[in-house]
This record gives sequence, structure tokens and C-alpha cells, in this order.
Amino acid sequence: MIQAVLFDLDGTLADTAPDLGYALNLQRERHGLAPLAQETIRPYASHGTRGLFEIGFGLTPEDARFDPMREEYLELYTANLCRFTQLFPGMAALLKALEERNVHWGVVTNKPARFTNPLLEQLGLIKRAASIISGDTCLHPKPHPEPLLCAAREIGVAPQTCLYVGDAERDIEAARAAGMPALIADYGYLGAADRPETWGAQGRIDTPLGILTFLE
Repeated sequence: MIQAVLFDLDGTLADTAPDLGYALNLQRERHGLAPLAQETIRPYASHGTRGLFEIGFGLTPEDARFDPMREEYLELYTANLCRFTQLFPGMAALLKALEERNVHWGVVTNKPARFTNPLLEQLGLIKRAASIISGDTCLHPKPHPEPLLCAAREIGVAPQTCLYVGDAERDIEAARAAGMPALIADYGYLGAADRPETWGAQGRIDTPLGILTFLE
């Protein structure tokens, strides 16, 4: 029986791609480059600055410019953290339904806490979440299982009674390693090269409310 539902943040709980892309285009403008279409940026939004810089500047972490460019980008993103970001359609209704059923919910993301907490505050969720685990809360981020296990401990439930929902392969890998059932958010930021059918999740959902089917 599922006692808690844990969500990835970017591409699962909230549609953060518009602000991630907005900051990337501001940075491109600073460097004399034309803006990219949001549709081009969107599939990279779940992969952090590594993915965004791949599409935005053709940079990898091995490039000497990567770290200073990353700092510049993060400053721009901090200033535009919740300009366009919204919960995915159906997510607000889902969270209400979970709370009415006394099912705990929380967030486990690789996003650093300096962004996670202010963003959830602006979305009106920080006091409602039973656990918030960011990318720098634990020693290891996803795909290591530690963040998911930490959330389960914080909520006070066994890992096998938690359902984890994410839109990236590392999300499902982390859930499997933690002994948690997992669902793939098909409405998230899946890219053309992703093969979610091979990730080993218990199911896939087209809308957040699809999660309720797995709780019955």
C-alpha cells in the first residue's frame, strides 16, 4: 500500500522549462547569440546546466569556459526563478487529492536547495510537502538511492511504500535502487533519444492525475 508519493521537481511536479530557457536565452544574448525556441530547449530542461549548455553553447563540463559560464547562468536563473514556472496541469488537483487521502507527498530533486526552496515557496508548496530533498541535501544525488531513502526516513515510512514519479532515467534508476515503485511522467521533458520503455518503471502516466490509479 502506497503511503507517500515523491516527485522529481523539474519536468514532473512543475513546468520549469520556460524559466530555465528564459535564463539560457538571456545568457545567449549576452554572448551575441540569437535566442533558441523553447521547444528546442525543453527536452534538455531535466538535465541541469550540463544539458542546457550542450544545446545552448555546445559546451561540456570538460571545457574551461563551463564553470564560469555556469555561474553566470545561475545568477540569471536566480533572478528569474518563477517568472513563468507553473505546476503541470492536474498537479494541484492531485496534491489536494493526496492530502485528502492522508497520503504524504514530497519532492526529491537534483536541483540545489538554493533554487528548490525559494521556488516551492513561490509556488505555495513548501509548507505542504512532507519532505524536500534537494541535490545538495545528501552526499550523493540521483541516480544514487540516498536522496529517496532520506525522504522516506524523514516522512517516517518504509521505502517500498513510497511511489516515486520522475521524467528522467536517473529518477527510475534511483527508485529501483531504493526499492521504491516508480512511474514515468510522460508529460515531462523526455527527449527523442530517451527510451523510457527500457527503464524498468512500474508504469507511465500522461497526466499527474494518472497517479491516483496506482493508489487504488
